[in-house]
Amino acid sequence: MALRGKTRAVVLQAHTVLGWLLVGWWALVGLTGSLLVFYPTVDALLDPGLRPQRPVASAAPSPEAVLAALQQHHPQRTGPWRLEMPLHAEAPLTARYPRPAERAQAFFAPLMVTLDPGRLAPTSTRFWGDFAVTWVYDLHYTLLLGETGRTVVGTLGLLGLGALLSGLALWWPTRARWKDALRWRWRSGAARWHFDMHTLAGAYSAPVLLVLSLSGVALAWPDTTRDLLGLQPMPVPQVAPAPTTTPRLGLDAIVQRGLDRFPGAELRWVEASYPDSPIGAGRPVVLRLYQPGEPSRRFPHTRVWLHPHSGALLAVHDPAHQSPGATVQQWLHPLHNGEALGLAGRWLAVLAGLVPAWLGWTGLRRWWLKRQARQRGRPLAPSPASPP
Repeated sequence: MALRGKTRAVVLQAHTVLGWLLVGWWALVGLTGSLLVFYPTVDALLDPGLRPQRPVASAAPSPEAVLAALQQHHPQRTGPWRLEMPLHAEAPLTARYPRPAERAQAFFAPLMVTLDPGRLAPTSTRFWGDFAVTWVYDLHYTLLLGETGRTVVGTLGLLGLGALLSGLALWWPTRARWKDALRWRWRSGAARWHFDMHTLAGAYSAPVLLVLSLSGVALAWPDTTRDLLGLQPMPVPQVAPAPTTTPRLGLDAIVQRGLDRFPGAELRWVEASYPDSPIGAGRPVVLRLYQPGEPSRRFPHTRVWLHPHSGALLAVHDPAHQSPGATVQQWLHPLHNGEALGLAGRWLAVLAGLVPAWLGWTGLRRWWLKRQARQRGRPLAPSPASPP
């Protein structure tokens, strides 16, 4: 139902105020989000040394051999490593050490080690936040302010939803004018042109921007989102000491036991410590596997916990048998970066990230032209409820 009279005036005032408050942040978060949709690719373009010297073999690298290579180069880091298997033949293998002593006070600053999957030789060793794409990621997610910044981003995201919904309400046409409202026509005058560009860009991009905004707020407030979805934090299974008579399995054999639980699944992540690490003895080996049909291949939600000594199965999380709330949570990140809809969805997310800057420019330009007209004593004709 199209807005009329005082209701429309109130909504227009709210939309204008929100636009002024959020224009800089919304353009920033949109542009950085567009860049981050393909951030591993961008990172490799900025640092050619990350690329493997030769294509990765069809078989995944041995997690046991990767962990041995890491132990050789980083013997003092005895805590758990997260090994991310290459996504394609031209991708490196990435290992994360989540809590390095050098960045113990940081909100999020794991050590990132990339290895050539064929030779298992390190090609880079960097802390998160020290190189371009991760700096942009922190700017997008936390405004470089850590936990406080994440809360601020969630709050601004809610206000951004208000700006988007109020703009959509102002544009909403009557039933008889829907066809005309979605059609652009050339109209003389800079003010009318900016108005048409603002309203049409907002109307066409609104479905995607709503999804990106809602998922962004949910990701910025993970605890609140989990509570709203009725979810509990996923418990970490306890590791009982293995009998001394039990032969110790190698990491590859332990990983294979996890893969046997989900035939046809693809190994994406392995979390494990060095074989003789006292820390690792009390922590399970954790696998993240990708099953066909999951919305994200890089960050799948199929998990297996295994005993680090015996390889005994401790716990399993299968997305095929989870609550509706857990399914919503599973889709948030792949919807936010477009991965859930494949390559086309990712490019759609890239384009949608450019829209807030365009909306900000055309909206401010329209406001400035109206202000100049009033100062000259020749007010512009009021804009129609929807584009003619």
